[in-house]
Amino acid sequence: MSKLILGIELGSTRIKAVLIDENGAVLASGAYEWQNDYVDGHWSYSLEKVKEGLQTGYKELVKNYGKPLTRLDAIGISAMMHGYLAFDKDWKLLAPFRTWRDTTTSQAADILTEKLKFNMPQRWSATHYYQAVLNRESHVKEVAHLTTLAGYVHYLLTGKNVVGANDASGMFPLEGRGYNRECIKKYNELVDVDIQSLLPKVMFAGENAGVLTEEGAKYLDPAGNLQAGAVLCPPEGDMGTGMVCTNAISPATGQVSSGTSANLTVVLQKPLKNYYREVDIIATPDGKPVALLHTNNCTSEINEWVNLFGEVAQLFGAKADVGELFEKLFNKSAESDATTGKLSGYNFLAGEPLANTEVGAPLIVRSCEGKLNLANFMQMQIYSAIASLSLGMDILEEENVQLKRVTAHGGFYKTEFIGQNATSAVLNAPVTVMQNAGEGGPWGVALLAGYTLYGKGSLQEYLDNIFKDAKQTTVYASEEERAKCNYFLQNYKKNLQLARLASKL
Repeated sequence: MSKLILGIELGSTRIKAVLIDENGAVLASGAYEWQNDYVDGHWSYSLEKVKEGLQTGYKELVKNYGKPLTRLDAIGISAMMHGYLAFDKDWKLLAPFRTWRDTTTSQAADILTEKLKFNMPQRWSATHYYQAVLNRESHVKEVAHLTTLAGYVHYLLTGKNVVGANDASGMFPLEGRGYNRECIKKYNELVDVDIQSLLPKVMFAGENAGVLTEEGAKYLDPAGNLQAGAVLCPPEGDMGTGMVCTNAISPATGQVSSGTSANLTVVLQKPLKNYYREVDIIATPDGKPVALLHTNNCTSEINEWVNLFGEVAQLFGAKADVGELFEKLFNKSAESDATTGKLSGYNFLAGEPLANTEVGAPLIVRSCEGKLNLANFMQMQIYSAIASLSLGMDILEEENVQLKRVTAHGGFYKTEFIGQNATSAVLNAPVTVMQNAGEGGPWGVALLAGYTLYGKGSLQEYLDNIFKDAKQTTVYASEEERAKCNYFLQNYKKNLQLARLASKL
């Protein structure tokens, strides 16, 4: 009998469920669209929407599967990494969920980075907690549990307070098989509690992280068809599932995920010599150190402009299909000139830590000597969507970090070739898109759940078997394209001060 393995990922724009067999073949999927809200100065999602989204996505998956699901062999939960979910001893939420997009913790990030001698990004759970301490927020004295969104959902399904290595590495620095003891000691000198007592247990790929309880089964399937007993893998962050779904977990491999945000992970062959505010050090699901370049912004600004062009079309009586609009506008960018019209674009709808801007302020800068036309405008938007990554790549190059292979996934690559070619030009490396990765993170965490069932060999061996017949396309930008991109990036960096000034107005 074939195995039935469920993967669910709570992403920034949708909650998606994927059902696979033991070979990684997708049997059915379901989704629920959602958006973050700006609540009392913080980017947030409500936990009521989490429940609604999980149940809706699962219900749609069962409908698409074509028959009731009474059993599952394994389940994996993943979600957008980082943020602040603080609970009391009875697991009552003490403050609205603060997401990865929240950039209100610069004071804590500065203090912790200096104290720990380790980059503590604004997004990390321990940074959010310390900022709440500095702010003297009333709920701090009641905090008994800090976890991630994936960790929270996993707890609801299993009763186990654990997180996978990748997700844990976005909460607090890791070392070996757990949290960094020296960093724990230094952190505790700043607060009145042992921070480790608030953090979930760290687990690694392949380990059994609990089983689906009867309460968990009813939470996921209120119809009552799903039975308890499925094994769960450690809950993971979307960076980890991105690495898994692109088979990018070995040293000197990288993966880039480009959607609402853009993220580049590079598995390190050796530790960096120094720590940098622009580079996060996280982990693969099986515990290898990874350099992460994270941008808060990617395709949202392009989406706004495409919607605007759709409105223009409607003025002339044309009803443009959104998918066709994206495809035609992306392909139009191929006609741009060698200077991209001397346009610079900054897609900062939210603060952008890589660019050192705390507040969102999208900006377009153009020279009177350049040519403003549709092709140049779209090329500028496409480059600017991922240009922030180049600011971190400059550091990795100085550290002599090798990047032999890059795989990519996300909505940015929906139009064939264009986004892939731009990414290759920005990273100056061949970029591969795998057909298997089309389902993205939920498929990746389903594979991790499958690996827990598999029970032998390394995670890399397991993934190599899954990907052995994968269809893929690889693009390495031409010399002309790389020269055009370099020209754009030079202007992008030269005019970056204007974007920083705009974010302060």
